[in-house]
Amino acid sequence: MTGDDYYNQWVDWWEYFSFHDWRMDAIMQSDYISPDMMEHVLAALMPANALAIRVSMETGLRIGDVLEIKTAEAQKGRWTVREGKTGKTRRVRLSKALQADVLRQSGHIWAFPGRSDGRCHRTRQAVYKDIRRAAEAFRLREHISPHTARKMYAVASLRRYGDVKKVQQLLNHDNEAVTMIYALADALTARRLAR
Repeated sequence: MTGDDYYNQWVDWWEYFSFHDWRMDAIMQSDYISPDMMEHVLAALMPANALAIRVSMETGLRIGDVLEIKTAEAQKGRWTVREGKTGKTRRVRLSKALQADVLRQSGHIWAFPGRSDGRCHRTRQAVYKDIRRAAEAFRLREHISPHTARKMYAVASLRRYGDVKKVQQLLNHDNEAVTMIYALADALTARRLAR
């Protein structure tokens, strides 16, 4: 079974059970957007915020974990992250091009230093406000936030591997059902917008 076959099978399963109700709305606080549309949004962001979103899209890390990357870790290119939300650890790697971009703008301590004080890292709220401003400027119907990047990572991973367990492992999720909500975020967003 190819990755696309597996993906379509799960989309059919979700539609069969009509799971899109209040439970789905509670979990789907941010929507999926196409990579092409995300490129437009990223172009409208402050450069450091756009770069943080790119790191999240490439690694699947939550934005808070991206912003806590230290310059020394980014220099390695591959390191172990302890997730702030769950306390779990996982190995991440940056591509050479993204690593070079991160290092070019990094501070002495933090890869994403704060705007006014390099001793602190950039805040999640700053990235959130910037991406919401861009979404409003483009008049997007989708509700996007920094977490949209994590959903884009999950969708791309399901298409690439065709294996929910692999995506679950990559996202460090305990529950396969939550992983499916992320991995099918494109179909679920399209369905919500079609209502």
